[in-house]
This record gives sequence, structure tokens and C-alpha cells, in this order.
Amino acid sequence: MEPKVALVTAASKGMGAAIARELAARGWRLALLARSEAVEGLATELGALAIRGSVTEALDLDRLVEGALDRFGRIDGVVVNTGHPAKGDLLALSDEDWRTGLDLLLLPTVRLARKVAPIMARQGGGAFLNLTSAAALEPNLAFPISSALRASVAAYTRLFARRYAGQNLRMNSLLPGFVDSYEVSPEVLSSIPQGRPARVQEVARMAAFLLSDEAAYLNGVNLPFDGALSRGL
Repeated sequence: MEPKVALVTAASKGMGAAIARELAARGWRLALLARSEAVEGLATELGALAIRGSVTEALDLDRLVEGALDRFGRIDGVVVNTGHPAKGDLLALSDEDWRTGLDLLLLPTVRLARKVAPIMARQGGGAFLNLTSAAALEPNLAFPISSALRASVAAYTRLFARRYAGQNLRMNSLLPGFVDSYEVSPEVLSSIPQGRPARVQEVARMAAFLLSDEAAYLNGVNLPFDGALSRGL
């Protein structure tokens, strides 16, 4: 069977790099996007394609898709990983902060779906995974823009699944809480029922599962991955 091909954005470090390594270990071929030159070293390590660019730029996303097709001839999975928008008091955040957040958090999912869904449909199917945040379901005043716009990604995830499930296209979102790829304060640790942040390898394994055929009937799901931090049903 021909190896599957995945796109992974913001892939040079943290969760993005961990997901890339996990997918490569499972036999996926990869096209990686990141602003940092570290993505080139990771691509060399994994035998992947590296594209230097930003998820906020539509043309960079186009280069990622076209580069993957030129090199591998197909796309079976897309992992949309992004950075973090501005923080601040709810009413102190500017219009520009919100517009930048839109470009960073929601539009990469919209743009990659628009570009890649027709390709996957011609191939007979494929899977998208949005790596977002538990704040999508549990809005946090410490992260107003992230909370609001990641909730928009959650809604888009459900809309896409309902519209395209009949073409064997899937879209799910994975919602980590706090992760060990960055420092977590003692105060935050004390708020996590499981008593620790997620390990990036755990996030990577769950991401790989959600892209895999083992998850073929999971569609339109916004899955918290937060050590029981979320309180809502």
C-alpha cells in the first residue's frame, strides 16, 4: 500500500514537531511548514519536505499544499497547528489583535480545508485535525482571543464534518489543556485534576490516532485532552 501523506503546520518545535515524529514513525510521509529554520533540520531527520513560511499567510499554505503534491502526489491528512494570539484584558485588546488572531487561529483551518478537501475527495477520502485548546469549550479570561476564536474552529469542525462526511472526509479537533512544551506554573498545576500537564508525546499519539483509519467513524469531534481540567459536559 502506498504510504499516506500528511501536512503538519507549525512543525518546528513543541507539539507540531512531536506529531511529525510520531506520524513518521507510523510510516507517514510528511510536508512540514514553519517559520523557523529548525523545520529544515527536522525534515532532514524525517525524510520530509520542509517549507519555510507562516500559517497566517495564504500563499505559504498554498506552497505547502503544492509542494506536497509535487513531491508525493497525494495528501491524506492535514494537521493544523498554530501559535498563540495576544493576551490581555477583554476590552483592552485592539481590533488589530483580534484580526491577527483570526489570521492565526481560524483562517488556516478554513484555507487548508478549501485547498485540500477537493484533493482528498478525488482520492476517496482523508482526514483533517485541528490542534486547538481546551479554552474552546471552557473560555478563560486569561486568553480571550484564543477562547473566542478556538471556539470558532470548534464550530467550523462540526460544520465541515456534516457537509463532507458523505465524501469520506473527516475533520476533528484535539483540545489540549496545558502541555509540557512550555513552563507551567505551580498555580496552574494545582488546578489540573491529574496534577501534571500533558506530555507532547501523548498529544502526538492522540493526534496520530485521530488521523488514522482506527478513528474512521470519529468525525466532527472536539476532543478535550486536558487531564480532567474542563468542567463542562
